[in-house]
Formats: sequence, C-alpha cells, structure tokens
Amino acid sequence: RPLLLLTLFAVDRVTKYWAAQWLMPRISVAVLPFFSLTYVENTGAAFGIGHSRNYFFAVLSVALLGMLFYLQRKWPKENIWLQAGLLLVTAGALGNLYDRLRYGYVVDFLDFKVWPVFNFADSCVTVGACCLAWGLRREDLAVPH
Repeated sequence: RPLLLLTLFAVDRVTKYWAAQWLMPRISVAVLPFFSLTYVENTGAAFGIGHSRNYFFAVLSVALLGMLFYLQRKWPKENIWLQAGLLLVTAGALGNLYDRLRYGYVVDFLDFKVWPVFNFADSCVTVGACCLAWGLRREDLAVPH
C-alpha cells in the first residue's frame, strides 16, 4: 500500500511539474472541443471557494487527514472500498498539500469547460471520497439516522 500511495503522489507531482514547465507559458491548449489543458494557480478550493485562503486549506487538509487516519483504525481491513478510498483521498490530499506548502497555491490544469479546472490529486480525492462513502454504506458504519 505505501508503494501505491507513493506512485499516486508521484503521478500528481509529475503532471503538475509538466503543467508548470510546459503549459504555463501557453496558458491554455485546446485538446478536444470540450477539453483543454489550462494552467491555473489555485489558492482556494473547488469552484473558487475561499480564494486566497491557502493557509486555511493547508490546515484543513492536515486536520481531515488526521481524522481519516483516526477513523480508519475502526474500519475492517478486508473492505476494499474503504481501503481504496483511504489510499486515494490520502494521495490526493498529500499532493495538493505539497503544492500549498511549497508554492502557496495548487497547480490545476485539466479543463473540461463545464467544470472548474482541476488536477490528478483532485480526481484522487473525489474518487476516493466516493469509495469511502460506498464502503461505509456497505459496512453499515455510517452515522445512524
């Protein structure tokens, strides 16, 4: 599992490095009619929420990671959805946290035009959160009604 985490983190770092080196001078490159590679330095969260609140989101990321690691101790190790979700959310959160601490912003570059520009780490967090929700539902570990 640590190797998978490192691999996901490395993919995020390499793609963001590429975006900063190759894409930044070009700003945006159309790939398909509905998809472009667009360089963005994001100091907020998704949808432009909290613009210029980089430090807040860095602290929030650390707190959420701590909470996830605390909760996962109670999760069944054989539940692949929970384990995959934890791995993906952790990798994505660490990738964006690295950017926030190192550069003061997160590098985004995947632009589907109908959605805010995002990156590989954001995809990991989103897919991982869905896996966690599904795994919690399957285990009936969700908050009681």
